Amino acid sequence: MHDVTVIDDPAAAEASLDPIRARLLAELAEPGSASTLAARVGLTRQKANYHLRALERHGLVELVEERRKGNCTERVLQATAASYVISPTALSAVAPDPSREPDQRSARWLLAVAGRMVREVGELITGASAAGKPLATLGIDSEVRFASAKDRAAFAVELADAVNGLVAKYHDEAAPGGRRHRFVVALHPTITNTKETQS
Repeated sequence: MHDVTVIDDPAAAEASLDPIRARLLAELAEPGSASTLAARVGLTRQKANYHLRALERHGLVELVEERRKGNCTERVLQATAASYVISPTALSAVAPDPSREPDQRSARWLLAVAGRMVREVGELITGASAAGKPLATLGIDSEVRFASAKDRAAFAVELADAVNGLVAKYHDEAAPGGRRHRFVVALHPTITNTKETQS
């Protein structure tokens, strides 16, 4: 089981968003069968089996064991990942594009960049897994509390200067065998409570 899987197929995304199927996926963090899951989610065994078959068709659950019970075979399934993220690729015709909203201080631009990151990293994970190779990434997640909007603006300027300096120092356009890497820095208010997010 993977920690996270990115769903880029529209049909798989639709299947995962169905409330009953989403509940079954959550229950299948541990292996289960249609009969064991039916009671937990309030379905008949046949209905649970119908939804499980749909999830299996889209690669969201997989068979881990078959058990003989009298004249029947009980199929034991498990989710293929602990968590799922739906890529903007699943809605390719309306996927966000950072070039359509070039204002880097716009929240919509930031959302478009985040969407692109989900799409690109999802594709890279799929490719690296298929090739059996590790994927070189870096993630930094911090929180800072600014005393004022002026401090926040000064921080943004200093951060941009530092990042641009590092990029200029290490970027080598002519390096033989060099590989481009996308570098994204984001800053947005932390969601804590309604009053704070409105200020």
